[in-house]
Amino acid sequence: MRLFILILVLSSAWLATPVMARSQPYQVVVADPYVEVHSGPGGGYPIFHVVERGEEVEVLKRRTDWFKVRDARGVEGWVDARSMSRTVQTDGRPARIENPDLGDYLDRRREAGLQVGDFDGADIISAYAAWLFTPNLSAELWGSRITGDFSNGWMANVNIVHTAFPDWRISPYATLGAGVIRIDPKSTLVASEDRTDQLAHAGLGLRAHLSRQVLLRAEYKSYVVFTSRDDNEEISQWTAGFSFFF
Repeated sequence: MRLFILILVLSSAWLATPVMARSQPYQVVVADPYVEVHSGPGGGYPIFHVVERGEEVEVLKRRTDWFKVRDARGVEGWVDARSMSRTVQTDGRPARIENPDLGDYLDRRREAGLQVGDFDGADIISAYAAWLFTPNLSAELWGSRITGDFSNGWMANVNIVHTAFPDWRISPYATLGAGVIRIDPKSTLVASEDRTDQLAHAGLGLRAHLSRQVLLRAEYKSYVVFTSRDDNEEISQWTAGFSFFF
């Protein structure tokens, strides 16, 4: 419980952490017969506009492999990196499109990854998907598979994560969450009931931007399992793994 209180105090103190600004807008000229403009930063968003050859567009910002642009008529949308690589600068030189860097990492909105580690002596493998509301605050959905000598199980969690210094290449974060865990004993000699319980956790971790869209993430979580018996269980978890942002 002391860890829960510490995390809450630290999170309240970090809410006003400033974030580094991104680069300024710049102009490019369409060199292909046309460039398709999507309504959002992804191939799944519909194409709603086309910019033709010779027209200038203003590049407003970048989100991984997608660029937000504005044409001469004021229409704004998103163009992929492959199309942007075939534009030219206003002086006629080819536009140079860099790989995703630290600036794109700071501007990310979605993240997903896989982690492995130890769950109170058992092996655990977890997958997660995250949505960043701000550079400091995100929500995550986790699913885990637990494998032990005497029992197997699974766990699902919804987490809130606060990153203290999002503009650091290696940044600490705090997490709070709740979910459900199910344990299936392997015993066949003695009848034993399957257990499904609610749980909550607090934790600390480190997130490091390695290169392009790849992150390394390691964390410790302290769980409280609310059992149907008289006493609750406390479980420690250590995990590490790789993540990708987009």
